[in-house]
Amino acid sequence: MTGADTILVTGATGNTGRRVADRLVERGHRVRTASRHRPERPEAARRHVRFDWDDQDTYRAVLDGVRGIYLIPPLGDTEPARQMRPFLDLALDAGVRRVVLLSASAVPAGGTGLGLVHTAIGEMFPEWAVLRPSWFMQNLANDHMHAHGIRERGEIVTATGDGRVGFIDAADIAAVAVRALTDPVPHNTDHLLTGPQALSYAEVAATITELSGRPVRHRGVTVDVLRQRLADTGIPDDFAALLAGMDHAIAGGAEDRTTSTVTDVTGDAPTSFREFCAVHARRWRPAGVDAGPAVTP
Repeated sequence: MTGADTILVTGATGNTGRRVADRLVERGHRVRTASRHRPERPEAARRHVRFDWDDQDTYRAVLDGVRGIYLIPPLGDTEPARQMRPFLDLALDAGVRRVVLLSASAVPAGGTGLGLVHTAIGEMFPEWAVLRPSWFMQNLANDHMHAHGIRERGEIVTATGDGRVGFIDAADIAAVAVRALTDPVPHNTDHLLTGPQALSYAEVAATITELSGRPVRHRGVTVDVLRQRLADTGIPDDFAALLAGMDHAIAGGAEDRTTSTVTDVTGDAPTSFREFCAVHARRWRPAGVDAGPAVTP
């Protein structure tokens, strides 16, 4: 990739897409951002085009002049290949050479769902990478079910039992994505990404309690109870079952691991959960407790 090539960043208003776009711009790359919703920041809105996985009429316009793509799959879809394969075919015809897909640690190549897209990208494009991060730290602080549970009831509800997760900061995922998009030598591999420590949700709750002053506990439920709780929030039944099944896998130790990939790729150590909590503690503090200055990583 060269600075003259346009890099398309899909999901550009999300946790990683926004950070990827900003880092690319800072490094002098030509960037086009795409999502259903226009960014609020004026400087980001100027490089933005509308893109909707449910509207194939938006596919071609975002690909004009693009040589690399940061690809975020459609949310809440258990079979994303149905929408993503037609887009990838158009991207290949349009001359795209490099694709970096955001997948998940729980999804191996060749598996169902995103695993099929993972395999397709490696077969279709001469330059590629697949990012397989563990669970986002941001899920505990932003607009997510866990974050709402902490703020509203002082609890995190999961079916993970004592299982541990190598939680990762979205900023670290973005740092790896930028290297995968711009390094002269394509990575042509998948990157399993974690933070520096695997933690149970009970340990997560204890750290948030300590650093924010907001008492938080982990409340364990069965997989069936969790699936119904998710469905009751409006999540489609099949996707609710998928998410609950991931909790069950965590309980069995599937995510109890850490990798050195963030450091290996970027040269920088990944953010620890304790460091993340120190920055975001004000989001969880009770009313009337001094929150200090706002800090956004």
